[in-house]
Amino acid sequence: MQMAMYNDKVIAHFTNPHNVGELLDPDGEGTYGSPVCGDMMKISIRVENEVIVDAKFKTFGCGSAIASSSVATDMIIGKSIDEALEITNQDVLDELGGLPPIKTHCSVLADHAIRSAIYDYAKRSGRYYAGLEGFDPNADEDDQDHGCDMEEK
Repeated sequence: MQMAMYNDKVIAHFTNPHNVGELLDPDGEGTYGSPVCGDMMKISIRVENEVIVDAKFKTFGCGSAIASSSVATDMIIGKSIDEALEITNQDVLDELGGLPPIKTHCSVLADHAIRSAIYDYAKRSGRYYAGLEGFDPNADEDDQDHGCDMEEK
């Protein structure tokens, strides 16, 4: 990872990521990856009274993907399901203080993995959330150019 491309917050979340791992018996779990890059992100959530009380991630990918996962899980812990569904990839980018343009797709992976975990929770618990309307957890981004730097891996 070329450190000059990244701000201090991104480097901090890459070198010391928060919420790494998996929850035992999660209430919802979502996995999303970019076939173009090979980045894979799995987010698991624990929900109590419609609030995400814990979240963990496992990410295979570049430093930007790991930093995006770390920040995204920080952002959803303590939020209601509806509040978590309002978080966008731009919010993840803003929280990180930005990523190089060639790496912005990593924030999209985080956004999609969060939605996938909430979708799984909704399915398991028989709940409906307006924020999930039209969301397809199996949609992929095969046709899009993510600009991944494979050499970074």
